Amino acid sequence: RVSFMNNQKPQKPTLSGQRFKTRKRDEKERFDPTQFQDCIIQGLTETGTDLEAVAKFLDASGAKLDYRRYAETLFDILVAGGMLAPGGTLADDMTRTNVCVFAAQEDLETMQAFAQVFNKLIRRYKYLEKGFEDEVKKLLLFLKGFSESERNKLAMLTGILLANGTLNASILNSLYNENLVKEGVSAAFAVKLFKSWINEKDINAVAVSLRKVNMDNRLMELFPANKQSVEHFSKYFTEAGLKELSEYVRNQQTIGARKELQKELQEQMSRGDPFKDIILYVKEEMKKNNISEQTVVAIIWSSVMSTVEWNKKEELVAEQAIKHLKQYSPLLAAFTTQGQSELTLLLKIQEYCYDNIHFMKAFQKIVVLFYKAEVLSEEPILKWYKDAHLAKGKSVFLEQMKKFVEWLKNAEEGNQA
Repeated sequence: RVSFMNNQKPQKPTLSGQRFKTRKRDEKERFDPTQFQDCIIQGLTETGTDLEAVAKFLDASGAKLDYRRYAETLFDILVAGGMLAPGGTLADDMTRTNVCVFAAQEDLETMQAFAQVFNKLIRRYKYLEKGFEDEVKKLLLFLKGFSESERNKLAMLTGILLANGTLNASILNSLYNENLVKEGVSAAFAVKLFKSWINEKDINAVAVSLRKVNMDNRLMELFPANKQSVEHFSKYFTEAGLKELSEYVRNQQTIGARKELQKELQEQMSRGDPFKDIILYVKEEMKKNNISEQTVVAIIWSSVMSTVEWNKKEELVAEQAIKHLKQYSPLLAAFTTQGQSELTLLLKIQEYCYDNIHFMKAFQKIVVLFYKAEVLSEEPILKWYKDAHLAKGKSVFLEQMKKFVEWLKNAEEGNQA
């Protein structure tokens, strides 16, 4: 045991020796943001508020100063005028500058000029991209520490930088911070941000950016859970002058609800749930998500058609389709209570038969079946034939329907007589 302990002893000094060496190396290049800050602030004070001169100064300083190491300090100064303490306050004992976003005028033109400063800087020193993104995420979390005017300027600037691609929309994740949402800071900030973003681009460009980072369905999270409804979102942003954003979110919700409805419908059909239960479920969803009967009948049609493995032989597929659709006609009939819904269904059948080549000859048989099953009535069929059909396969389908349409017209005239 004694010899074992003796063996251990000489190792201790080597360990502490190694540690000592590391410490010395750290000491040599000690992290000193204050010195860096003084250099930047002195330079900014000399350039004054001429932002062209500011951009030139920053460009030249990158060669002398360690931007990579002090990125956070650099961006703190350019936004807030000095190094920010946790929470977003400026450290009292620090020197500060008025050449910064927070001390500038609160208008779009000034913020566009500042955006140019950031653009030029990041284009010149590409490695600052990540640091800048981290900085903006941090600033958004600090929003409560800033004045209302400072928040407005930051929101306008962020919107412009999102529009020109300097920032990625994933930074918006910071706005979902629970405290910011609860106190209404996130929603108010988002108004200014989206206004300047849409002003630079348009709602479609905004939608594309949001979709890329899976943020297109999360905008309602800017509000607390009890206010996360399309109605509340719509009212808030429409009153703030962002009607296009309200409509975009409304559409997103409807698209989401439609996808959900289709998925659930297919599951219910494959389980063989009774039609009365399916109808009840669909009607509730229509009411809850404000989905029209036309939309629903199109969803039911594609769900019905996707629950089957269709025969590849043209002569057998029509027979198979009739048998299958006969079974589901009560379900379709429940959602063709309006002429417009019947027409929508007719157009969906036409589209389907055109896109699936084996069904080309089955079109007329399907329409006749639905007429007999009271899913479709005379008027929409005649309207479809006359002028409401699609161009897809038009001549083939009109030819197929000719005799039946003549029969309908005669039957109608007979009824009138």
